[in-house]
Amino acid sequence: MNSSIKIQNASVCFKVYENKNLSLKDVFSKHPLGSKLPKDRFFNALNAIYLEINPGERVGIIGRNGAGKSTLLKLVCGIYPPSSGYISVRGTVASLIELGAGFHQEFTGRENLYLNGAILGMTEKQICLIEEEVIQFSELESFIDTPIKYYSSGMYMRLAFSLATALHPDILILDEVFAAGDIGFVEKARARMNKMVEDANIFLMVSHDMDLMKELSSRVIWIDGGRIMDDGNPNEVINNFKRFIK
Repeated sequence: MNSSIKIQNASVCFKVYENKNLSLKDVFSKHPLGSKLPKDRFFNALNAIYLEINPGERVGIIGRNGAGKSTLLKLVCGIYPPSSGYISVRGTVASLIELGAGFHQEFTGRENLYLNGAILGMTEKQICLIEEEVIQFSELESFIDTPIKYYSSGMYMRLAFSLATALHPDILILDEVFAAGDIGFVEKARARMNKMVEDANIFLMVSHDMDLMKELSSRVIWIDGGRIMDDGNPNEVINNFKRFIK
């Protein structure tokens, strides 16, 4: 199956909640009956995004904090629906957006492997088939039956990445996941991702590490204020972004 991501004029809008601690009495004291309540305010995290990503592309997304990078990833994952516009995602998706999200702190690494596999839609039999592969790739053989509350952030990353990529997804989505990885494991992870791309899959990644972006990406998208500012050659887009933020 040819994986693809197509986004047409999509926006993601959030309601801005003000004075969230006000009681009902406070609301009516400030706005008596008969008076108009203040209109709701909204914040556009993404504004009229047009984007197409095709099989085999390794796409890096850069931008300042709050620019809309993670919101775009969550739109692709289906976590956020578009407030307007259209999005089509073809292929299975594995995402590592929030490191350790879905992990139960009191469960062991092995128990969390089964828990997260189930969350990703796998049966117990399917998880059993990849269990040893995940454990060996994560290099956590000595700790897999230890509660993950004792894991370092790097160990979290190893387990989550190993599981997500063992599923052989059509689309792999990462958000700053390598910030927690040790050098040796990151090299293994890069090799695995390159192999996935060779198999005509899509790799979509957010990072503030510009050197990593140049190394892993065949295309870079720069987002600011919820809009795409530039899209193309990694070196050119990154240089334009650096000049912008100086």
